[in-house]
Amino acid sequence: MKQHYWALAAGVIAVAFAAVFIKKTEAPSIVIAAARLTLAALVITPVALVKARAELKQLTAREYLLSVASGGFLALHFALWIASLRYATVTSSVALVTASPIFVAVASWLLFKEKITRRILLGIFISIVGAITIGFNSWILGGASVKGSLLALSGAIAVAGYLLIGRRLRQKMGILSYVSLTYTAAAIVLLIWTFVVGGSFTGYSGLTYLMFILLALVPQLIGHSLLNWSLKYVPATMVTIAVLGEPVGATILAFAILGEVPTGFEIAGGLLILGGIALAFSKHERG
Repeated sequence: MKQHYWALAAGVIAVAFAAVFIKKTEAPSIVIAAARLTLAALVITPVALVKARAELKQLTAREYLLSVASGGFLALHFALWIASLRYATVTSSVALVTASPIFVAVASWLLFKEKITRRILLGIFISIVGAITIGFNSWILGGASVKGSLLALSGAIAVAGYLLIGRRLRQKMGILSYVSLTYTAAAIVLLIWTFVVGGSFTGYSGLTYLMFILLALVPQLIGHSLLNWSLKYVPATMVTIAVLGEPVGATILAFAILGEVPTGFEIAGGLLILGGIALAFSKHERG
């Protein structure tokens, strides 16, 4: 397997920890999102200012604006998805928020003329059927679960915008420059959002603050940074297909750590997702 596919796989595994960490916190969803991005930005930005100073000085105004826009989509994604976890199970929420390949595939074809083969489309279709199967319990339960599902689907649209812009910028920008600008922009948006709604970063348990740190380090600095690194070498559509593996990892972690037992629908959906990913990537690898 090529190096970028190993990085992509590692990124998906790291991102899968996010839902479990979030479930362990007692803070409002917007505070969790703001803490995650702010801590990540505080870590990566000083490194970028030292290691990528020359590149940051050479970026155009358009590249800065697009980086800010990417950060805005990322902020919206986290605000919506983390909120969905208050109303749905880890498996259902993560499955639905990763239903972004269809949005990315269509936009990539329209905007970037990226080739989408029949096998990739079939892989997307099978994976999304798996995601829908996993989220089926939410629709059966109704009420709060439906609200959680709608929030997660909205988060999927937002993350599609984030990945599409990242795909374009990463062709010319180094990983440190891109993630430092994007994470910082997302952090600023979420901090403003938090203060506007009256959120607070104080008064929580030590476990919650530990989860804030772990969210910044594992799914954000490791997970999302590896996904962004992969965008230079792998089409955005393929990255989103790979991310469809996140519900499978999140389901396993939720069972092991939170005691959330997956249903038959969720297990069947996970197998469909993995099958769709394998189908799409087997074609991409050959050609």
